[in-house]
Amino acid sequence: MRGFTVLTEALQRVADARGGILGVEPGLVIEPDESWTPAAELVREPYTLLAELADETAARWNAPRHVGAALFWKTYGYWHTLPMVLGWALDGKVPLMRLPDTFFKVSAAGVTLAATRVSWGSGAGGIGEALAESQAPLVRALGSLAKVGERTLWGSTAEAVVHPLTSIVEGDYMRLLKEIGPPVDGLIEPADDGYFRKTCCLWITLPDVEPCGSCCVLRPQNRPEGRPARPTA
Repeated sequence: MRGFTVLTEALQRVADARGGILGVEPGLVIEPDESWTPAAELVREPYTLLAELADETAARWNAPRHVGAALFWKTYGYWHTLPMVLGWALDGKVPLMRLPDTFFKVSAAGVTLAATRVSWGSGAGGIGEALAESQAPLVRALGSLAKVGERTLWGSTAEAVVHPLTSIVEGDYMRLLKEIGPPVDGLIEPADDGYFRKTCCLWITLPDVEPCGSCCVLRPQNRPEGRPARPTA
């Protein structure tokens, strides 16, 4: 399938540019060995594995659990969303890594995702279906487990839609967000040659850190007088 080849070649170029550190296997499909864990285990109550990952992230940054959960999701959600957005931008074909087929492992990229098989959707509708099937259960689980707002978590997915279309392949991210619809539409605001989130990923709550370039606290109406915004990238 030509669309598959175009996408995997693009993912490989991104991996090469990042020194091989990528949170999704460029080929998307794997035969998992013992180093891989089924993503479905993350939503198995009482969410033991998900709690471990959230707590490990929290410990790494000396943060409370809800912040660790939000930062873990920012990583996981980005890598799950990236290949779909690139596929949409390249030829409109969207690779769907369904939750029962998806595996992950902790890696230098935070987590790395792959699947035992990939099906194909089309356009924004395909992305929306994938978010509902494969991300919404995790968002609900994290919200229940760590008492972090689901809108906060979906804001990170919304940014995961936008970022590749501003840094890897140019695309109309506002149109894509609108076509996907809830829960990601309305969570990003374009600004000059960048964008701002309308929700916070909670990174800014850590001690002695600079806000992300897209942080909601840097939106013009929120920016303290005389304080310049940090560049988006």
